[in-house]
Amino acid sequence: MKSLENLKFIPADDKRISYMGRIGWENKSAPKIVFAGTSITLNFVGTRISAIIFNHRFYNIMELGVIVDGREYKVNFDVNYEKFELTLAEGLEYGRHSVTLFKRQDATHYFDFFGFAVDKNAEILPAVPRPDRRIECYGDSVSAGAVCEATEYTAKCDPENNEGQWDNAWHSYSMITARNLGAEINNIAQGGIAIFDGTGYYHAPDHIGMETAYNKVCYFPEAEGGYSDWDFSSYIPHVVIFAVGQNDQHNEHDGDPDISDPLFREKWKGRYKEIIRDLRTKYPDSQFILLLTVLMHDPEWDKAVDEIARELNDEGDAKISHLMFTRSGKATPGHPRLSEQYEMAEELTAYISKMGDSIWK
Repeated sequence: MKSLENLKFIPADDKRISYMGRIGWENKSAPKIVFAGTSITLNFVGTRISAIIFNHRFYNIMELGVIVDGREYKVNFDVNYEKFELTLAEGLEYGRHSVTLFKRQDATHYFDFFGFAVDKNAEILPAVPRPDRRIECYGDSVSAGAVCEATEYTAKCDPENNEGQWDNAWHSYSMITARNLGAEINNIAQGGIAIFDGTGYYHAPDHIGMETAYNKVCYFPEAEGGYSDWDFSSYIPHVVIFAVGQNDQHNEHDGDPDISDPLFREKWKGRYKEIIRDLRTKYPDSQFILLLTVLMHDPEWDKAVDEIARELNDEGDAKISHLMFTRSGKATPGHPRLSEQYEMAEELTAYISKMGDSIWK
């Protein structure tokens, strides 16, 4: 990495840097940024800013999102497995600027964040206070914003030669909803994930399911240090979105399961409910919303999710509900594009808003 002697370095643990997302803080000087949509923000007076990172690539092209004074763009890079300086903005008019670096993609990669580098004479401003409202979302590629920017393929199958260049978690329905409601969000979303290990599409041929990932920061064994657990006490959401079920019909080792099969249906619902019950012990006052997205799927999955919500209600838990989007399972054979993500966000925002302000207390 080139010298930073002509720049001012702001280390990752500086209190003037603000973070959003489930982040691995085992090494406070270089936190792990893993989940899609995780963001890092700095406000400063100056003309340029870079991020110092160490990238770990698994697949797809490498891109990170940047928002400078409200204008969004992306930066590409090929550097891998070494510490380097990634320029985020330069040649800015001297003055006050707000810069947010965010993870566009899911576990195609993760990176260690060491801090920001700005002009030598730049003034670092205090972090903006975190929102009072908190959301958490557990989901798959739709919640991670996969292929959402391929707008020419709206309501169509995904384009070929997709290497992540159209992924953008910032514009997933879950993160749009959080912004609509003035909330921060931990977006626990991974493309291809299902409930069970050994099913879905994520981490072939040793598929990893939400049953392994939901309580982790690093949820794949290839990460430096391997799996790492999440401290649930560090972030208590007011609203939890649970959007898993799209990929669960796939099991290439044992034959694709059929949600209409009573034995599999009860097995799947049982593990789903075990995860929800465990999360409820950690978030006893949170509202839980179970849902599937507008990506095409067998309507039996929606019925099974509705059964889960009702059965948990029957156990005495009234804080769990099922939202079925107007076009749930009907809108598109490919990933939802921007218009469809915003469509879901509009419905989800309205659904949460109808619960009243008391849920945010």
